[in-house]
Amino acid sequence: MSGAPARSIAFRPVVAADYSMLADWLARPHWRQWWGEPQTELGYIGDMVEGRDDTCEPYIFELGGEPAGYIQVWQVAPHQNSDWATDNPWLMELPAEAVGVDLSLADGERLGQGHGSAVLRRFCQTLQDRGHTTIIIDPDPENARAIAAYRKAGFRPMPAVRSGADKALIMQFMPNTETQ
Repeated sequence: MSGAPARSIAFRPVVAADYSMLADWLARPHWRQWWGEPQTELGYIGDMVEGRDDTCEPYIFELGGEPAGYIQVWQVAPHQNSDWATDNPWLMELPAEAVGVDLSLADGERLGQGHGSAVLRRFCQTLQDRGHTTIIIDPDPENARAIAAYRKAGFRPMPAVRSGADKALIMQFMPNTETQ
């Protein structure tokens, strides 16, 4: 994990007691740039925590025992339908057993220091240990910082998968490939 501090990384499921902390994070400028309206996003997370959305698992990641950000894994198969495919045609090009991940650091001051890459790599290794073989992430093509972090974590673009109108760059976790 070069570039990242030698701090322990841990993941724990989001619980209702985390909502106020998440609301604060979602309102921060570096989140607002890439996430939706904070209350709407918090509602989605609440749906996951309270069992109304069983296609996604939300987690808080901790660095050195302190909450440091949010990460989630979502199942692709339930999103392979006409409602989702209209805006995200690339979903139909992925294997149904694929999962996607999303991540955000709590504090903007930590951006560019290797934290996100280290956390993402560890989380994806955990997903592989659970049997997932196709793990994707779909950053906005304009989010150069995130794309660089995802590359560092082991993600590579999937050139055969087109996102449609360049709304996303579809990348797959392939940690044993050379950095491009």
